[in-house]
Amino acid sequence: MTLKIHIDASAPPYEQVRAQISEQARSGVLPVGHRLPTVRGLAESLGLAANTVAKAYRALEADGVIETRGRNGTFVAAAGSAAEREAAAA
Repeated sequence: MTLKIHIDASAPPYEQVRAQISEQARSGVLPVGHRLPTVRGLAESLGLAANTVAKAYRALEADGVIETRGRNGTFVAAAGSAAEREAAAA
């Protein structure tokens, strides 16, 4: 997983993290079931605060892109976005 944060960009860092992980999951670069780095690990590697990465992970989980399995870690979710799941259920 390769992420690049542009400090001078108009989008805040957490949004850049969220958008890049979402795009990589949608395109298949991050396959279903791929384990993501820990919040602290990713924050350290990107030079961001842990809360910034945690905010991005919470947004991705709300969108259905990733799922947290307790102490086992965070993984790319099998289903698509929450909207796609709701449409399929309907």
